[in-house]
Order: sequence, then C-alpha cells, then structure tokens
Amino acid sequence: IHLERRQGMEYIKDKPKHSEKDISLKDAVFVFSSFTFICLAVVFALIVYDVLTIHSFLSFEKPIAMAIFIVAASIGLLLFGVILTRYIPSRYIDDTNKGYQNGPLLGVFFLMFTGALFEEILFRGIIQNLIYVFIENQWIAILATTVLFLGFHIQYFKKPIMLVNIMVPSLTFGWIYFETNNIFVPFLVHFIMNFGITLLFKYNFIRVKR
Repeated sequence: IHLERRQGMEYIKDKPKHSEKDISLKDAVFVFSSFTFICLAVVFALIVYDVLTIHSFLSFEKPIAMAIFIVAASIGLLLFGVILTRYIPSRYIDDTNKGYQNGPLLGVFFLMFTGALFEEILFRGIIQNLIYVFIENQWIAILATTVLFLGFHIQYFKKPIMLVNIMVPSLTFGWIYFETNNIFVPFLVHFIMNFGITLLFKYNFIRVKR
C-alpha cells in the first residue's frame, strides 16, 4: 500500500511539470497566432486605404535575390549566434532563452514559427513601412524600427548583452525587407535563425559558456 501510494505521489508530482511546459508553449503559440491575425488585419486595412501597397509588402519581382538573401542571411545570423554563444557566459543570457529549447520539438517549432511571423509583420510590415511612408528614408526607418524592436524585448534590459543579440538581426531583417519588398524574406530568415539556434542548443551541438 505504501509503495503504491508513493508511486502515485511520484506520478502526481512529475506530471504537472510536463503539463505546465506543454501548456506554456501552447499558450505562447496561441497568443502569437492571435496577434498575427490582428496585424494582418491592420496590413489589409493599410493597403485598402492606400497607405501601403501590396507591392511594398508582398512583391515577387526578385526571386533570385530573395533566395540569396534567405540563404546568406540565415547562415550569417546562425554563425553570429554561435559565435556569441561561445563568448557570452550563461549568467548574461536571459532565462527564457535557456529553457524553452527543452520543450517538445513540435511545440518549439510552432513557437518559433508564430513568434517570427508576428514580429516581422508587426515590426517590418507595419511599423517600418509606416515610418518610411512619413520619413521617406529607409535607414532611418530601419534604425527607428530596431529601437522599437529592442524596446519590445524589455526582459533583456537586465542583461544588456542580449540586446546586441537581437539588434544585429533586427537591422538585417529591416535591410533585406527593403531590398526585396517581401515580408516572407525577413520572416523566413528570422524563423530559420531562431529555430536553428534552438536545435543546436536542444541537441547539445553548442552550449553556453560557464
């Protein structure tokens, strides 16, 4: 009886840990998906009212350039992330970045996918485009959007080195977006970078410096 009770308590004790992790991933995916649909509705309204054009948001005039940017930027940012990991001690890395890669692979995939899609539509598709419409200077639009992008990741302010980790990618996303006029390009680079780094951590190809 005592053995059964002990086994039952161990089962109850172990079960919530797994469930909480699954629920948190599912909740995050749901939140990102919901905000993505809201952002898409905003983009649609901006196009309908001639603030933006479909050409500036989803152009396919440069397929070769798009492919080159996706491959080159993804590889470059992955290498950038690996290099930073080798030199940044773990105490300077945000706890969220240390833990989410331990979740189930499919859950992490959808988290990275919806997170990157939401952030690119919001920051490059809406904010960067609107700043450019009013200022008409691409680099001011890219820099201003990057500042707002850093502000969005307020949890990193306690560990400023993490801001460098997102500042360089943000500048890259903004630049390749203006070069291609297709939101899928920075989105794919963003997703490949995030998911690629996560897989490298998850399967111990790279580890944070102690």
